[in-house]
Amino acid sequence: MTDNHNRRFRMFVRVRDFITQRLGDLSEAGVARQLYTQLQSVITRLESLSADQASGIGQAHQRTQTRGSARLSLRDALEAIHSVAVAMGLGEQFPLPERTDASLLQVGRAAAANALPLKAQFIAHEMPAEFIEDLLARIAALETEIAEHGNAVGDHVQASEAIDEAIEKGIELVEKLDGIMRAKYASNRAVLAEWMSASHTERAPTRSANAAPPPPTTGGTAPSSGTAPPSGTPPSH
Repeated sequence: MTDNHNRRFRMFVRVRDFITQRLGDLSEAGVARQLYTQLQSVITRLESLSADQASGIGQAHQRTQTRGSARLSLRDALEAIHSVAVAMGLGEQFPLPERTDASLLQVGRAAAANALPLKAQFIAHEMPAEFIEDLLARIAALETEIAEHGNAVGDHVQASEAIDEAIEKGIELVEKLDGIMRAKYASNRAVLAEWMSASHTERAPTRSANAAPPPPTTGGTAPSSGTAPPSGTPPSH
């Protein structure tokens, strides 16, 4: 969750805890208890969604790495085929791809198809006997990594959208509870102050624009407090 989400979540927890301590003050069939129950559900859902989001982000990062490895592997195979094709006078028929996954896959499939009737010649030029099968396997590996990476990104994006919705629902519940609590404890200023503190959302930390800059550093060493001032310089008072 974002910092703003976390601040809201902590506020929801404080509100829940406040009401938990004062459930005896509230009507069992009243609206406040209903809102309290719904807020508990929102908190539980946010905890679950936060875990899903973190998992999706972690998987997406991992898939970024494995996708990169699959990309390099396919490019290495195509470069080897291109090099031998140049030696055979067929370089234009087996061009190098652009540095995109789409180009790698397109050029890879074309190379596999074009190399099939020329397989014996490639092998005669020291290409491995299974080089076409190997090329197709590397193409499939990159396609798999692209799909899995997309799924991982989709998972954490979906969780993020659900978190936004849950946060909005929680805010709506707290706003309704706020009206009830202000009326309920209007004559009890101490408890009302507790409610106001619990339902308050922390502000995002900000850096003061007027903050003093750090002191300049110099190459010299500052004199100790017992060092006399230079000659001709009046002592400070």
